[in-house]
Formats: sequence, C-alpha cells, structure tokens
Amino acid sequence: MTTHEQNMRMTRVGADQPAGKLLRQYWQPVALIEELDPARPVRAVKVLGQDFVLFRDEQGRYGLLDRDCPHRGADLAFGRAEDGGLRCPFHGWLFDVNGNCLQTPAEPENSRLCQRIKQKNYPVVLRSGILFAYLGPLDEKTGEPPAFPDFDCFVAPDSHVFAFKGHIACNWLQALEVGIDPAHASFLHRFFEDEDPDANYGRQFRATSADSDIPMTRVLREFDRPQIEVERTDYGMRLFALRQISDQSTHVRVTNLIFPQTFNIPLSAEMTITQWHVPIDDTNCYWYAIFTSFAGPVDKAKMRAQRLDLYTLPDYIPRQNKSNNYGFNVDEQKNQTYTGMGFDINVHDQWAVESQGPIQDRTREHLGSTDKAIINYRSMLMRAIDQVEGGKEKPLMVLDAQSAKAILGPVTVDGVAPTAQWQAYWRDADARKRQNASWSPPSPLAPTPQAAE
Repeated sequence: MTTHEQNMRMTRVGADQPAGKLLRQYWQPVALIEELDPARPVRAVKVLGQDFVLFRDEQGRYGLLDRDCPHRGADLAFGRAEDGGLRCPFHGWLFDVNGNCLQTPAEPENSRLCQRIKQKNYPVVLRSGILFAYLGPLDEKTGEPPAFPDFDCFVAPDSHVFAFKGHIACNWLQALEVGIDPAHASFLHRFFEDEDPDANYGRQFRATSADSDIPMTRVLREFDRPQIEVERTDYGMRLFALRQISDQSTHVRVTNLIFPQTFNIPLSAEMTITQWHVPIDDTNCYWYAIFTSFAGPVDKAKMRAQRLDLYTLPDYIPRQNKSNNYGFNVDEQKNQTYTGMGFDINVHDQWAVESQGPIQDRTREHLGSTDKAIINYRSMLMRAIDQVEGGKEKPLMVLDAQSAKAILGPVTVDGVAPTAQWQAYWRDADARKRQNASWSPPSPLAPTPQAAE
C-alpha cells in the first residue's frame, strides 16, 4: 500500500520536491514547434511549476529563459523578438538565447551594467515537432545535458512523424499510469460495434490487428481478461498483454514504459505513439505525443484536423471535459460505448484520471494482479528519487552520448500469434515491420530482460 508520504514524494514537482528534482534530470517537452508563431515567435510556458519564456531569434536559435526580467521583474513573455534576442518592453533590456544581456539602452553609453547581467537560460532542442528543454544540472565532467536515445520517434524523418499535445487537469503521475494499465482498455475503450478500420486512419484501437482480420475493437470487447507480463529493460519496462482467442491463436500487444514519464504503444501495425506526460504544476499536465509511421509519410493535415476537432487553441484544452460531463450520454452508454462519452479514447482516459482528483489519494486504492506494471513502475520511481537525493548514482535513462546510442526502438506489436509461439512472434513481427519500413529504423538491441519485481 502506498503511504501518504510516498504519494507526495512521487507526485510533487516543484524544484525543491523529490519528484521535481528527479524529473529535472531529463529533457522535458515544453511546446510544439507550431506554437511559435512565425509573426511573433515568443510564448510563455509553465513546466514543473516554473514559469519560462520560450522564443526563437532571427537566426533560428531557440531560447528558454526565466520569465521575470532580471532588471525589475517584468514579464518577458510580452517581450519583443528583435535584434538577436528578446527585448523587455519595460526598459528595453535585450537578452540572447543563452541569457546574455546584450543591451541596457536606457543606461549611460559607458555603462558596464550589461556585462554583469545574465538571465537564467536552459538548453532547448527541436525533435520531431516538439521543443524539448533541459531544466536540471549539467554533467559535472562534460558540462553537457543528457543525450537523447535513438528511439524510432527521433530517428524517423520529419515526413514520417506528427506531434500533438493536450491538457489534462490532474497530476502527471495518474495521467501516466493509465498508459501502463493494459487491462482498462477492454472496458474504458469498449465499443459495442466495430467500425471500418480503413476509415479510421490515425485513431487509436480502430485498426485490424496484424496477421489477422480481427479489429482491435472486437479483441478488446470479447477478450477482456488479459494475461499481463512485465519485463524490466534498459529503458524502463516492456509490457505484454496476451488475450487468448483460441487454443491456436493469441492476441499479443507489446507496449513500453520509457522511464521516467513516457509510454510507447502501437497505434496500428504501421504506426506507433510515443507519449510524454509533462507536469505543468502539481495538478495539471500536458500529454505530448509523437506519432511515427513505419509505412508511408504521415498525413499531418488529417491528423491535425482530427485532433483540433477535440482540442481548443491556444492552450490545447479538451472540448469535452469536466464542465460538460465529458459529453456523457445515457443512450450512447446503453447502446454504443461503455462510457457513453463518445468515440475518442483520449476523452475516456481524461475522465478516468481527472475523476481520481487533482492528485490521486493512493492510500485508498486496492491494486490487483493486472496492476503489476504500475506496481513495478512506482518501485522504479521511488528508487530513482532516492538515487537523486543520494547524489552518487545516476537514475535510469540519464544517458551520456555513448550509452544513448544503445537505446533503440522500442518494440511495439499489436497482432495475432500462434498461441504456442507468441514469444517468437512479437520479435518476428517487429523485425518484419522494420524491414518493410520506407525509412531505415535500426533494430533494437535485445539484452537479456531483467525479471520484474
């Protein structure tokens, strides 16, 4: 059972809090590239309880600075992107992407004040449509932030990835944990009738499972008691959800937990979703997702249009939310969907995690055998928090350049296997997907998995 103290250690994200210190050891998504308007590429962002200003200068460099001007604390999110940096409208002080003060124009011409001023800045990189920032301490030896692994979503060409985000009004941890709970999909995402898989491009749980003619909606509906297996890996955990269809065939779904706050799942036989859950503060978060295609280029316009039907700009707030009961409809719940909340699974997940409260009280829960991935993850999370507090050992997935090159994939599979050969099937299915890809995704290394606790 989780104690109140443990719950607070895992959920609070301030700079002085245990989980906040841990999450600052990793690159965090802070914005979609499309959020920086070409006409004025400046945006306020809040991540891990801190306020920042994100901007792009005329040279195309990205900067993330503390939001308060070091002169007298005015809001730099209203600054002017000009003259090689971001200029505060209050007195015209100008800062570049590295936080250097370039000008203090109201001061006397011979003033050296500018040379003594530096605004706190944070590294920013663009990866697959998402701007990532590193908010933590740099490596003591190299002076560098951690390296990015060569995951499929980062290796794929821009034509084969699509990024989006959405707001969830609850703590990041409960939002993440729904993604490593394979059992819930048979209930929360149950549809009473199957749709045409060919008419549902880009939508979760609509495709036909690989090596079969069975829609995933039918698999979830008719086989609602999966056998769940968990393996520890060099990036976190690999999850198996096995639904035996007959003595001869078993549905195999392979998903992943990428430590500390990302899950990786199949959208279809040809596309994956890599999804981060990023705290805004203790009681709000964003999910950021990269959709990666192993077949043809992603239809980005269609994917974006589908999601903009569900989210409002500029803050990516869901149109169906607590204020309108998530679109709940009694007749629909009786006749069409298990929840009565429409046909988009993001709405279902949003209701499930927001209904747990702003921060779930884990002292009141009763976990079952199907929660083994969540139990394992919390053990990993607590250990990593202890490692950061101890200061002597790097937590999992804080990578140097050499170790990052060895972290590939991960493997995702959604297919029907011969029951007796399911272990060989998922490896073969992933190999075939990569061999047939229109780009060249590297095959993940397969070290001997560690037994889950």
